[in-house]
Amino acid sequence: MTDSLARALDIAREYAARRTHGPVWPTATLQALRAALGGPLPHDPIDPAEVIVALAQAAGPGIVATTGPRYFGFVTGGALPAAVAADWLTAVWDQPASLYVLSPAASVVEEVAGGWLLDLLGLPQAASVGFVTGCHMANFTALAAARHEMLRRAGWDVEDDGLTGAPALRVLVGNEVHVSVLGALRLLGIGSREVVRVAADSQGRMRPDALDVAMGDGPTIVCAQAGNVNTGAFDPLDDIAAITRRRGAWLHVDGAFGLWASASAALRHHTRGVDRADSWATDAHKWLNVPYDSGLVFVANPAAHRAAMSLSAEYLIRTPNEPREPMDWTPEASRRARGFAVYAALRSLGRRGVEDLLDRCCRLARRFADRLRADSGIEILNDVVLNQVLVRAKPASGDADAATRAALARVQAERICWLGGTRWHGMDAMRISVSNWSTTDEDVDRSAESIIRATSFVS
Repeated sequence: MTDSLARALDIAREYAARRTHGPVWPTATLQALRAALGGPLPHDPIDPAEVIVALAQAAGPGIVATTGPRYFGFVTGGALPAAVAADWLTAVWDQPASLYVLSPAASVVEEVAGGWLLDLLGLPQAASVGFVTGCHMANFTALAAARHEMLRRAGWDVEDDGLTGAPALRVLVGNEVHVSVLGALRLLGIGSREVVRVAADSQGRMRPDALDVAMGDGPTIVCAQAGNVNTGAFDPLDDIAAITRRRGAWLHVDGAFGLWASASAALRHHTRGVDRADSWATDAHKWLNVPYDSGLVFVANPAAHRAAMSLSAEYLIRTPNEPREPMDWTPEASRRARGFAVYAALRSLGRRGVEDLLDRCCRLARRFADRLRADSGIEILNDVVLNQVLVRAKPASGDADAATRAALARVQAERICWLGGTRWHGMDAMRISVSNWSTTDEDVDRSAESIIRATSFVS
């Protein structure tokens, strides 16, 4: 085992050294990767160190530098050094993070990191915390707690009696709701066509007046958004919280990356009122720059959270004064001990480091927008309030959608940076997400020049 770990460390160091300067997108074709990695399963055992070396050689040409400073796709964070190192220890320790008795350290580190997170994000200190795979499962977990509580208030036990014959549950979302919320609702037995969509403004923010009109009666869940995936805009959470409290509804906030704005003095005005919600979901593998997979769920009503998630069996002995049992707060019983990497990231950055990371990414996003906006062939479609920039080609004549798609293809082919495409209010656009701790002004300038070249070529 020692030899294989030593070889993995050497390979990791080589990758870390070149990810900053090398091309972001790999050169390997699908066919080449299948040929390099495929073939029949070996009949006999192979030395672990040899396996690691061969794996790295075969997979290397297909590795995207998502941890590098010029990857701007899908709001993908990088990986902080302390978090990566903690993740390696997590794999070596191989602690099942389900029960305290299986790993006292994994249980306590989640408890400590969870308390730090509640404080950092300005959430109620009595809220419960779950460490899940990502924001999709965080949304699922929070909405399962919401479903439990709203039906309980209506006299129905959904965990025992299911949904057949249950009181009708209304779910309201903004018209720019992220697909992960809809996916989570589907897993909970609430179809996408059952969801009531509420009008949003030009930046994708839910309109409180439209929400008030749409509320209706009966058990109700409202899903608000902190950080639109295209524009970065925030729903007016304070106004929405006032409406949901007046109507007795449950307010859930999908804050996959935007919830982190609460940790910055310069940004937290965007999340004003977030502490008045009932549940929250976010990703650590986005703006906290923890390795994948790492999502976080918070619920202001721990009893509802636990009722929706906990399991019982003869061999799972419970005691009145038991320590925190991690499996009570997530959909999974057997899972990776994700708390170690989150703990290491928070401890290495500290409160000031987290704030600096957020502020720096937002400053770089504004720099991106300013550099691109200065070119007559480019249009910025959104108000750059966070770390998201929507870019559109503006040709002197012809189809702007086609020009934008062609420019994006050229940027991706040049491989200086990587960004993805999107549709915004019926228009094609390039979407830039600045989320990496290692991105610099120089990285932004090089990437902006690549986009300008590509746009000039197709205009």
